[in-house]
Amino acid sequence: MREAALVAPQRGGHPDRAYAPYRSTALRSPSQPLVVAPASLLEQTAPVFGAKDVAATDADLTVHSTGEPLGERIVVTGRVLDRDGRPVRNQLVEVWQANASGRYAHDGDRHPAPLDPHFTGGGRCLTDDDGRYRFVTIKPGAYPWRNHHNAWRPAHIHFSLFGTAFTQRLVTQMYFPGDQLFALDPIFSSVTDEKAQQRLIARYDHDTTVAEWALGYQWDIVLDGPGATPPDPDEV
Repeated sequence: MREAALVAPQRGGHPDRAYAPYRSTALRSPSQPLVVAPASLLEQTAPVFGAKDVAATDADLTVHSTGEPLGERIVVTGRVLDRDGRPVRNQLVEVWQANASGRYAHDGDRHPAPLDPHFTGGGRCLTDDDGRYRFVTIKPGAYPWRNHHNAWRPAHIHFSLFGTAFTQRLVTQMYFPGDQLFALDPIFSSVTDEKAQQRLIARYDHDTTVAEWALGYQWDIVLDGPGATPPDPDEV
């Protein structure tokens, strides 16, 4: 089945909570109108983390073992911005991803692809005064996910951004340019605004590329407003 290819991109906002081609949303999307509960003062102000909990090496996903991980080393960097283009400083940015073979270092992943003993696929950092983050990692592989016959996820990296409380969080996915699986992927296609889709795709950047060491990609994240980065439909 090629259901995702049958849904043409349209103008719109965030992904729908129920998106038929993405089958599991039918089971977990609400059937009644949402009731918005005002956040308590504790939820709005309680700290999520401390800066001392984030080490400089947490942003390099390739150095946490006794050997080099397999695959194409890449640098992913960009800025976290508000709706007016102002930098969001001291923002916790976390990432997780599959390895170069398209497998997560997680007990629930039974995809028959090799695990990499030198790559766990998780990292984090704090944005600097310019709102910039930077990760060194391995380009993830595509993987099957059984949503429909012969379903494969495009290569992607999951991003999580925390504010100053548990109620302030954005979870999204970054994709790589030119992936032939975009039109066949219901998760990517659930973002039906074509311009919003493009905001999920990083761009290759030769200035970020490190000679004879790693290819570079730039990807900015906008937290709100009309140019906001779309969230992961699992988290909407």
